[in-house]
Amino acid sequence: MLSRRTLLLASPLLFCAPPLRAETTRRIVSVGGAVTEILYRLGYAGDIVGVDSTSLHPADALKTKANVGYVRALGAEGVLSLNPSLVVASEGAGPPDALKLIEQAGVPIVRVPDEPSPAGIVKRVAVIAQALGASGQGLALVKEIEASFAGLSEARAGVKRATRTLFVLSLQNGRPLVGGQGTTADAMLALAGATNAASSLSGWKPLSDEGLIAAAPEAIVMMNHGPGGAAYDPFAYPAFAATPAAEGRRLVVMDSLYLLGFGPRTPEAARDLMAALHPDQIAQAKR
Repeated sequence: MLSRRTLLLASPLLFCAPPLRAETTRRIVSVGGAVTEILYRLGYAGDIVGVDSTSLHPADALKTKANVGYVRALGAEGVLSLNPSLVVASEGAGPPDALKLIEQAGVPIVRVPDEPSPAGIVKRVAVIAQALGASGQGLALVKEIEASFAGLSEARAGVKRATRTLFVLSLQNGRPLVGGQGTTADAMLALAGATNAASSLSGWKPLSDEGLIAAAPEAIVMMNHGPGGAAYDPFAYPAFAATPAAEGRRLVVMDSLYLLGFGPRTPEAARDLMAALHPDQIAQAKR
């Protein structure tokens, strides 16, 4: 279990999150779905003036805040037009030139680590809370997240036979793009007590028909709306139909940010995935 002192030990210098001067009113641009979730959970929704297109939760974010574009394709002019006093951005945000222009305009940027792990989530909370001077709210959220992960660990102990699972990000020219080692998909499958059928691969890689059949997944996991658009029926393709997963049409489709965002809701997402992949072993995913 993670130490609840993690937030107190998270140095602003270590995580490149300089403490900000006190301001009567902050104007925050939030970049990254998990970053936005954390800001809302810390109580800073009212200070946010803009979010990126991956900020899908809470739904209120994209409905009431200006959309500054995709997390990796930001435009400096669009961000600066909101007259922000602070940009809080996930590590993968970009392009670098746009972020440089924003900083040159005098707007500080807090960069939030992207590590897809329980410790990584705590670091995200620590960096954001430190930058905003919200240590009390940050510690409370860390405590809640740690308790949820502890409960997840207890539930995962009930999985005696891990389901061999393939995470499909999208379908490109009839070939699935799957999550191998080092991906957020691999990390989520591990949290859910599953075995990654693509563990022989590293990163996101396309899989041939022969490779898919050889991987022999017992279940397929997809997002409800990924890079290739809305989820499709994989078993309509011959190679998928030849896998063990097709026998029981074992397909799990979940919300993209909930599944791969690695934010405050990740323990609950892992519980839901674990219950869907191991219904005979995990009767009910109780939070």
